[in-house]
Amino acid sequence: MKFTEVTVHTSTEGSELVADIMWRYTTHGVAISDVRDVIALQNDKVMYWDYMDDELTADRSGDVLVKAFVAEDVAPATLPKIRADIEDMAANCGGALPLGSLEMTTRQVEGDDWIEIWRKHFRPIHISKIVVVPEWIEYTKQEGEQVVLLDNNMAFGTGEHETTSMCVELLQNYITPQSVCIDVGCGSGILGISAIKLGAQFAYLTDIDSVAVKSANHNCALNGVADRVTVAHSDLLDNSDIKADIMLANITADVLERLAPSIPKNLKKGGALILSGIIDSKLNGVIEAYRAQGLTLERQVKKGEWNALAFKNL
Repeated sequence: MKFTEVTVHTSTEGSELVADIMWRYTTHGVAISDVRDVIALQNDKVMYWDYMDDELTADRSGDVLVKAFVAEDVAPATLPKIRADIEDMAANCGGALPLGSLEMTTRQVEGDDWIEIWRKHFRPIHISKIVVVPEWIEYTKQEGEQVVLLDNNMAFGTGEHETTSMCVELLQNYITPQSVCIDVGCGSGILGISAIKLGAQFAYLTDIDSVAVKSANHNCALNGVADRVTVAHSDLLDNSDIKADIMLANITADVLERLAPSIPKNLKKGGALILSGIIDSKLNGVIEAYRAQGLTLERQVKKGEWNALAFKNL
């Protein structure tokens, strides 16, 4: 089978945003090549090399490559959509994040060898009690851990990005055996599945992207939690009678501000609201938008350029 390999030049800060866009249009794989990841692995002593070119770690250009693989027969219709979505994303960021050149190039590739190369990029990701494991990797669960398996699509949230890991970490402060959780913009379903694995009673997941809904349903079945999760194809829960003890939304600051008047209707009195995907320049705007709904900011965490917040509905 032939594929069109699409490469977008961006930055560390923009790489996940570009990757999320690409996942909308392919189920064949997206890969991020960032020298900072190599440097971090070396510094953390997670991985060692007998030899590593000094020029690699000396690269301070900030150029990060995000590659997607699109089936050749649909590429002519798909590539303009990817380009348009990237331009919309850049406009919505309004210069608040360094996104790099966003130059897009393509080339034709043969066969499926790249799939195995792409798979080697992933490894189990430890987020406190949660360990996110790609389904093709054998992993032995350790005492006290809860394993969340993700399918070979790995779309819409893998736990690698700071925004997802902060949500999982904050979530563990509020989970009880009686907890009902709602995840708005669920992507792969990682947050809802993590909630169930941590002991929540039930989870409602929503997303406007039909591919994300399909991925979330598959991952719920893969983890054996489908009987305790409902996945809906919608912007927010249409049924305001469904009340959550914990609500999560790992999206972008602009969308979070837009949703501020709507989200609290599904949050119980005394419930917790966890928000992530917030860059520094948008932080105060999001805080004020939810304070205006009568919510109280209880926790605030930061990783890199990203922030996450936990509010209580007191």
